[in-house]
Amino acid sequence: MTSLKYTDEIAQETAALYEKLQPQFSHERWEDLAPYIVEINRLKKEKNAVILAHNYMTSDVFYGVGDIVGDSLGLARMAAQSDADMIIQAGVHFMAETSKILCPEKKVIMPDMEAGCSLAEGITAEELRAFKAKHPGAPVVTYVNTTADVKAESDVCCTSSNAYKIIEGLANEGHKRIIMAPDQYLAKNVAIEAKKNGLDVEIIIWEGSCIVHERFTPQDVKDLRAEHGNVVVLAHPECPPEVMAEADYTGSTAQMDDFIKTNQPKKAILMTECSMSDNIAVANPDVEMVGTCQMCPFMKRITLPKILKALQSEGPEVIVDPAIAERARHPIERMLKMS
Repeated sequence: MTSLKYTDEIAQETAALYEKLQPQFSHERWEDLAPYIVEINRLKKEKNAVILAHNYMTSDVFYGVGDIVGDSLGLARMAAQSDADMIIQAGVHFMAETSKILCPEKKVIMPDMEAGCSLAEGITAEELRAFKAKHPGAPVVTYVNTTADVKAESDVCCTSSNAYKIIEGLANEGHKRIIMAPDQYLAKNVAIEAKKNGLDVEIIIWEGSCIVHERFTPQDVKDLRAEHGNVVVLAHPECPPEVMAEADYTGSTAQMDDFIKTNQPKKAILMTECSMSDNIAVANPDVEMVGTCQMCPFMKRITLPKILKALQSEGPEVIVDPAIAERARHPIERMLKMS
């Protein structure tokens, strides 16, 4: 991996960062990573670029080069407010598309075009059109983890944090049947919450799932409690309802991050992607992050060498057909108004 030299100057420049990340990286490994961090940070200033780093990025990317960090929609919204000319998306492809939809005037670069998403790839625009035809009159709520083409076929988007609020808003408008796609578990968890709150609505579910969150089981939670005692369990809404029922807190990546920062539990486990736990551990040294881990192979395609290459070549660039982008922007904007 090493193609840049680790010098005394680089060691000094990255010393404070390495002190934070030392529990995760050996010094030998840091000698590989640090030159990339320094060169990326130099080059992004030269090119007026901003790096969006999702919560699932490894800590060297998240803390080393990320300018805007957080969940997928939050990244795109903050990027739209930036005066940067170029966006480097340290995440997966649908996030880069969303950034382009919200920032059409900016150049959006994806370090690895093969960094996809099982949810986004779990439904096409054609499939959604056919599904809508089977359920005429039902508005379509699509998760932000979808392609621009699918968003363009939707009435409103949602995130894991505002999904119930969107469904509640549509129900209050008089809709009795609502399509939710593509995450079946997010939809099922919303349907459970709706029933609990007496909301008179039927959720029509597309049977997609996230390859990370679908792997978690209730037994995982029980085993961890047995092993670690008084551990606080936080689960993402893309997990099956049976896992959510075993958790102490449920929420999006941003909500889980806020929960840990605010409550500072002695021990905690996140039922989500591995690197999220690593990144929270860095920011909350008094919290012991323990437990199981599920890794997203797509997120892990984004590395410092690929980010540097993307900056140097200003590619590959993510292009969204302007007509599709215009149609896809409406459900996103409607979501923002409703939530």
